[in-house]
Amino acid sequence: MKVPSMIAAELRRLTSSRMAMLALLALMLVPVLYGGVYLWANQDPYGSFAEVPVGLVVTDDGVPADGDTEAVNYGHEVANDLLKGNDFEWHVLTPGEAETALAEGSVDFTVTIPHDFSDALTSIGGTDPHQAEIDLETNDANNYLASTIGKQAVEQIRRSVAELVGEEAAGTLLTAISDIRSELSDATDGASQLLDGSRDAVSGADELSDGASTLASGLTELSAATSSLASGADQLSAGAAQVAGGNTELAGYADRAGTAAQTIADALPTARADLVTALTEQGLDATQIDEVLSALAPLSDRIAEGNGTVQSAVAQVDELAAGANTLASSAAELASGAQQIATATGSATSGASQLSAGVSTLESGLSTLSDGTAELRDGLASGVEALPDSSADLRALQAEAIADPVAVESSSVTAAGNYGAGLAPFFSALAGWIGIYALFLIVKPVSKRAVTALRSPIRVTLAGWLTPAILGALQMVALFGILAIALGFSFTHPVGTLGVMVAASFTYAAIILALNIWFGSVGQFLGLVLMVLQLVTAGGTFPWQTLPAPLAALHHILPMGYVVDAMRQLMYGGDLARVGTDALVLGAWLGGALIFAAIGVTRMTHRRTLRDLQPSLIG
Repeated sequence: MKVPSMIAAELRRLTSSRMAMLALLALMLVPVLYGGVYLWANQDPYGSFAEVPVGLVVTDDGVPADGDTEAVNYGHEVANDLLKGNDFEWHVLTPGEAETALAEGSVDFTVTIPHDFSDALTSIGGTDPHQAEIDLETNDANNYLASTIGKQAVEQIRRSVAELVGEEAAGTLLTAISDIRSELSDATDGASQLLDGSRDAVSGADELSDGASTLASGLTELSAATSSLASGADQLSAGAAQVAGGNTELAGYADRAGTAAQTIADALPTARADLVTALTEQGLDATQIDEVLSALAPLSDRIAEGNGTVQSAVAQVDELAAGANTLASSAAELASGAQQIATATGSATSGASQLSAGVSTLESGLSTLSDGTAELRDGLASGVEALPDSSADLRALQAEAIADPVAVESSSVTAAGNYGAGLAPFFSALAGWIGIYALFLIVKPVSKRAVTALRSPIRVTLAGWLTPAILGALQMVALFGILAIALGFSFTHPVGTLGVMVAASFTYAAIILALNIWFGSVGQFLGLVLMVLQLVTAGGTFPWQTLPAPLAALHHILPMGYVVDAMRQLMYGGDLARVGTDALVLGAWLGGALIFAAIGVTRMTHRRTLRDLQPSLIG
């Protein structure tokens, strides 16, 4: 019996009755159902998040207006953005409603914006800066992955709020820096004016220093002169006092002389009367008496004239004495004043010397001030240059860049397209194994009649392998049709992708054939164990590098990981050289499994064991 005949005989057996055909059809659809339905259900779950119910609680009190600041309520702003974004099916709830909904499973998780949210965000500019909080409450009893999605959603909200607040804070900071630059520019102008003034002050201090030196020299000379003046004034005061004393004494003598002269003048009438009386008594007649009196008349006139002269001289002597007294008093005051002037001039001389020294110090200090002002001006000018000039539009762009300094520009060498397409290589490879495994529940690994009749291990092995391999290839063609047509996945190399799927089915059939030939029903169980190992080591979901070391080692050995890698390269347009390596590994598994199966068949054709006569536990 030839190989085609043995394949045809096995197919006739599998389709010998209606139930057999139904069983074959059902098993043929296993990989299609497994791979197609699973990938259909997970084709684009991220695009369906808008259907995920989420509770949103907003209790933010906001921050009222205060002086120049406007009232803000970041909590309501964030809530409005979330509702507009339609990322989830948001339900605005009260705290009590949210708690009930989460417990009952009406929402998968809740997001709460607390009452002090805005207050915390604006606390950066105060004395008690602290972080704002967004409360996430999950219930893994509803869905564990929903909790993970909730954490990612809240992190995205956190980043958005941080960008919003950071942009506003950066805008305020940049505006303040712009104001500082303007003020520094004004300060630079002021420093330049101060520098000019300090230089003028230095020049004035030079002149003042010269004047102070001249003043000190002049006051020294004046002090010497006033000292001489004080000495002369003292001598003048003493001489004036002596003159005043002499004049006073002279005035006394003059007064007495005046009194005597006046007495004589006053006594003339009486003397005349006494003379007349005496002459009368002497017997002189009136004519004689008149002659005598006439002879005495000139004497009376000279006495009267002399008295007038004496009285005039006495008055002059009195005036002289009074003037001398006044002169003496004035000379004394002059001596006192001269002494005060000498004392004050000495003090002024000392002060002028101190002034001269102080002006020198002032001149030095003003020079230092001038130098320092020049440094201040240059420093302020450097500060103005260091601060960039900006406009309102530029500051807005700068604030946006500061709030979100890193933009992620994504590019990819290859792209799957969506979540389902990303999982397609893994679940297609796994579906191929499941399909072959299911077929071996009804397909006989080898024909005992052929073993007995032909005694040709190679032909028996090929016949036992080709029947499930061909059926598995049909499964892969059907699954590829589901992926390409029903699910709409794109394939950069569709023929190559289908070729890898068929090659994978051929390889799986050889492996499970060998296990069944060598271990019977135990081999079928080992096929299930091998499927589980490949499910976790193929790297179909998480990178295989995240596996524990023993499982990571199996990734480099077991065939399913190479099937997944080859399909990714062909489906997404990756490195075709890697496909060649993957194909060589699959070929090695295929050839090795067939050789191993042929050795088992050879053993069966040459000798029989008790196990060969026992019925199989499966099938």
